[in-house]
Amino acid sequence: MSITTRDGDWTKMFSRRAAVLGGFQAAMVMTLVGRMYYLQVVQSDKYKMLAENNRINIQLLAPPRGRILDRFGEPLAYNKQQFQVLVIPERALKISSTLDTLARLVELSENERERIKKEVGRKRSFVPITIKENLTWDEMARIQVNAPDLPGIIIDEGLTRYYPHGQDSAHLLGYVAAVDEADLNGDPLLQLPGYRIGKDGVEKIYDPQLRGKGGTLQVEVNAFGRAIRELERQEGEAGTDVILTIDERIQSFAARRVGEESASVVVMDVYTGDLLAMVSNPSFDSNAFSRGLTTDEWKGLVTDDHKPLLNKVVSATYSPGSTFKLVVTLAALEHNVILPEQTCFCNGRDPKIPQFQCHKVHGSVNMVRAISTSCDIYFYEVARRLGPDKIAAMAKRLGLGQISQVGLPGEKAGLIPTEAWKKAARKERWTTGETMNTGIGQGYVSVTPLQLATMVSRIANGSVAVKPRLVRPASPGVQAGTVLPDDGVSVTFESLDIPAAHVAILKQGMFDVINGPAGATTAASNGKLRLKDPTGKPWLMSGKTGTAQVRSLSDAERETFKKNPELNPWKLRDNAFFVCFAPSDAPRYAIAVVVDHALGGGGAFAAPIARDIMEEVLRLDPSRTPRTEDQIASTPMPDVSPATGLPPSPPT
Repeated sequence: MSITTRDGDWTKMFSRRAAVLGGFQAAMVMTLVGRMYYLQVVQSDKYKMLAENNRINIQLLAPPRGRILDRFGEPLAYNKQQFQVLVIPERALKISSTLDTLARLVELSENERERIKKEVGRKRSFVPITIKENLTWDEMARIQVNAPDLPGIIIDEGLTRYYPHGQDSAHLLGYVAAVDEADLNGDPLLQLPGYRIGKDGVEKIYDPQLRGKGGTLQVEVNAFGRAIRELERQEGEAGTDVILTIDERIQSFAARRVGEESASVVVMDVYTGDLLAMVSNPSFDSNAFSRGLTTDEWKGLVTDDHKPLLNKVVSATYSPGSTFKLVVTLAALEHNVILPEQTCFCNGRDPKIPQFQCHKVHGSVNMVRAISTSCDIYFYEVARRLGPDKIAAMAKRLGLGQISQVGLPGEKAGLIPTEAWKKAARKERWTTGETMNTGIGQGYVSVTPLQLATMVSRIANGSVAVKPRLVRPASPGVQAGTVLPDDGVSVTFESLDIPAAHVAILKQGMFDVINGPAGATTAASNGKLRLKDPTGKPWLMSGKTGTAQVRSLSDAERETFKKNPELNPWKLRDNAFFVCFAPSDAPRYAIAVVVDHALGGGGAFAAPIARDIMEEVLRLDPSRTPRTEDQIASTPMPDVSPATGLPPSPPT
């Protein structure tokens, strides 16, 4: 049997299939059109932005770091023009031969060569790679002259941190160095290659202000990331200048005067608290940290037993020796344990505990004479009557044994011991011998040179609780209080409530240390510690010596080292102290000098240093010299090459 289909049936079947296929095709076309409309019209802004992002590379620009200036606008730290040599690998015929040629013009270590080769392997061939920074002018010129023989080598210009006074202020200013992992805090500036931040001193504590705000650079790039042209540049905001209370002239003079001694010096205005000089010696060159220390340089710094990296002014603590007798005197007067005119007989040994000796026989001494001759026997007895807690209370009022809040990194509080402290820390009872040691500034007592300067300032100004100040307010009237006529900056401090009569007795004893017939300074009798006024007007200085043992000595050792101090190893010698203020009749400046492990006492080694510095301070009289804001604002930043103060963008 056969099946037949009429022509009309085939036609109907074809028409239905065509309609279905056509409908499907139409639906597909509509879907594609709709999708294209969605992508090109509805989502056009999104994809335009994505395409633009692939075409435009936005780079962060580091702003110029703010300057650090002294009180009169002298730059202590600023940004200096520097040259660096880079290589673009795709332009160099062969990296090894190019580096060989370059090494004949500038020094390249094997480590530097290995680093460069590793970077060449990691980065794209058109990305510049830094070979060496901080080129000298001569090195830069040699490379430029030999440019035809150095394919791919280019010179770039930028800024580097520069400290014009070298080692004079290194501990005070600190330095800048590369960012560590621990420094990252979300600030995108810290992720810029080669970016440097403050690592110590003022550079560290004021780093946020000095750092500034970054700018941006828009660069058009191709599909491979190669820069084609610069589209837009928005400069960043330069860091804020920090104006210190330091007088660079006094800072440099004090640093030179200390010479080769391991020592520290603090110069302070007794009314405002302005720190005019803070010297710690030996020092280091902050510029070496800016360029990057070599292995040998770093090893030399960390192995030196004189500790050049330690800021002795705030981070080294010492038994203050006889300078602490000023504290004991005021405590004795406040608690009325001995009258100023009462005498104590000194025959060289304490009558109750003969092991406690005096440096010489003084005979009968009253309070003023005990201060001027620095009689230990007198202060042994006074300390016994007072006890450690009353002495500690007065020491705290004078600024000892506590952080000054000047802000420098690594500042230590020291220690002013009490009976409760020893019981808690040592689980032992306090002894009479420890009280006597405290009375002459030995035993557990430890202070910093900055605290000694604060102590003598509070005595000199008539018992006002002045606090050290390192950074000047930007303009007058920042702080509430009494405006000083010569400074124009408002400051106010609390009174220590020490009677003027008590301070007067103490000042008389300090005056006699230098100017009396039997003062404790070894040079007092022939006037070597008296100040010389170039105008003929006499300047008189008041002070107190101190000598502190770093170990106990037998009688035989004491006699041997007294005759031949150089036989005593350096680390085992006594520390020498001198604190002073001047002019005696109208105090304005205080100085504390500490000489580590000196060949003699404070009168022989620390006092002459203080005398010379004080003479220079009085000659310059910086606290009474007005400083105007126009003077600071007009201070130029040396050697900054482009006009904006920003380094140019890297070559592409």
